[in-house]
Formats: sequence, C-alpha cells, structure tokens
Amino acid sequence: MHKCGSLLVATLLLVAPLTACESSNPTSTGTTSSGGSSINSRLDTIKQRGKLICGVDGKIPGFSFVDESGQYSGLDVDICKAVAAAVFADPNAVEYRNLDSTERFEALKSGEVDILSRNTTWTISRDTSVGLEFAPTTFFDGQGIMVRRDSGITKVEDLAGKAICVEAGTTTELNLTDALRQKNIKAETVTFQQADPAYAAYAEGRCQGMTSDKSQLVARRSTLPNPDEHILLDVTMSKEPLGPVTVNNDSAWFDVVKWTTYALIEAEELGINQGNVDQLKTSENPNIKRFLGTEGDLGKGAGLSNDFAANAVKAVGNYGEVYERNLGQGSQFKLPRGQNALWTNGGLMYSPPLR
Repeated sequence: MHKCGSLLVATLLLVAPLTACESSNPTSTGTTSSGGSSINSRLDTIKQRGKLICGVDGKIPGFSFVDESGQYSGLDVDICKAVAAAVFADPNAVEYRNLDSTERFEALKSGEVDILSRNTTWTISRDTSVGLEFAPTTFFDGQGIMVRRDSGITKVEDLAGKAICVEAGTTTELNLTDALRQKNIKAETVTFQQADPAYAAYAEGRCQGMTSDKSQLVARRSTLPNPDEHILLDVTMSKEPLGPVTVNNDSAWFDVVKWTTYALIEAEELGINQGNVDQLKTSENPNIKRFLGTEGDLGKGAGLSNDFAANAVKAVGNYGEVYERNLGQGSQFKLPRGQNALWTNGGLMYSPPLR
C-alpha cells in the first residue's frame, strides 16, 4: 500500500473507533493494556518472584534493626511485613536490603528493591524531580540535635564555633545549613555518607553535636556506650513526615502499598487488632465486613485477595500495636504517640474510607 493510501482507507481510518488505541483496562493483577500492548506493574513482578524486596536502614532500633541472629524488627520493617502479608498472606515473604542514605533512591529506581521503608522524608523535590511516590506517612517527626549532657549547650546558638555531625544525602543536612544560616551561626558541619561513622565520630568527641530526626537520635542514643550522658535539645528544626516509598508511574503497585498502610491505621480506628481479627469475621458491622473482605471485593480492585487488609493486621497488628511495640510503651523508648495518634485522639493519623 502507498504511504498516503487511498481516500477509502483514509476514510476508514477516520471513522475507526478511537477506543481501539486509547483503551486502558486494569486487570486483577494490576496489569494495564494500552494500544494492544501490556504494561506490567511492579506488582506482577513481585507476584511472579514470590517475595517482596524491601529497602531498609537496618541500624535504627525501633524503625529497622537487624540483630545478631539476622532477625529484622521495627516500625519500618513491620510495614514491609504488612505489604508482604497483603500480597502473599505471608509476612515472611520479604527479603531485606540495608541501604545507606546516598544509595537508597537509586536502588529503588533501578528496581533493586520494590519499596523503601527507610525513615525517608516526604518532600516536593523527591516527589517530583527525583521520581518517587510517597505512601501515607507512618511517623510524623522533626529534626533535632543531640549533645552531651555536661557540654553546657542548651540551644542551637551555643554550637557556634563547634562541630556538628550529620549524614550526607539527607534533608537533615540541608535543614542544618538553613538553620545555621538563618541564625547567622558559624559552625563546622562534618558530613558522613553513612550513619554509623557519623555517630561514632560524635561518640568519640569529634563533634559536639549530632543532628538527625528526633526519633533516630533517640534510637541511636540507646546504642551509645553511656546513653544517659546525652540529651536532645529542646528544638525542632523541621517537619519530617516519614513513610514508605515506591517509584513514579506505577499506580497499581503504589495502590497496594498505599492502601495496606492505610489499612493498619483504619484497623486501629475500627478496633480491629491482631488478637480479634479472626473473631470479627462474624461481625455485622458493614465497615468491618468490608475491611475484612467478608463483604464486597475491595481487594480485587487492587489485584489482591479481598482479605488483604485482614492478612496485614493478622501479621503485624494495627498501627497502634505496631507503634507501641516498636516505639511506644512496649519498647525501650516509651515515646508518646503525640502527632502519631489517631485523628480521633488529637493526632494526625487518618485513613480515607475503605469502601
């Protein structure tokens, strides 16, 4: 056929249904068909592989920490387990990868890991130019500074002329620069690619201050030789909403991570916990029935089983249980819920309806 074709062919092309090349039909596995070719979601890859690969820190007690026996624990780890349970009904179908702050984003974008659950702050630049997609915040935090109790330092201004240790490639580094410039404080910023050398330098006295998210400072203080010799200044230098992260342009996989996280929050509000999740399957409450998958097909739309939320809660508990076990009264840290309480208790934790 000639390149331009006949008038008849042109006419047929004009009247051909546009939907033949513009349709987009999601399937139960998250695969989308467009223009006759299949575009596989990360969800398909994960299902075929049979396990989730989760990027974590691995050295922050309470968030992600691996012990001498190789067992992982913490709030960030529990998010990984919940997602694995939602996909496979098995919280142990996870392989963990320890990533430092400078390699985490490339590991996610390259496909080395499926999800980051690594105390990562949600910012506009990371959400746009870096190409990340942030799931719901699992811990609302703020940046602080740790100093020695006997240092005489009580405020940021007292660090003038002193050295402050900070991890490179983090919002912490940028926030510190902004805070010092805003207050016209001349201090030495000592950066480290990894957290361990930074805290080691602080412990050795090479830095008079150590700055990071307050939760991380509290967790890391517990690993210092004499934790009681160190205090956090009464200062909050930034907003640090932390949560799991996926890559852009994969809504099917993002939806799984997003709604699994929301399910843990919603479960706490509904009174569903690790101990009663099975018993509540006989509940006549329509919200609970939909949540547990005994009514409706909410899971099917996400490429999951309809009891995905029940499986997540059965694996790790609701958000309140996850928090209290890792950071709250059931942990060594005894951190109050504060902003991380449910919205019904004055906090910021809020899930859209699961319906």
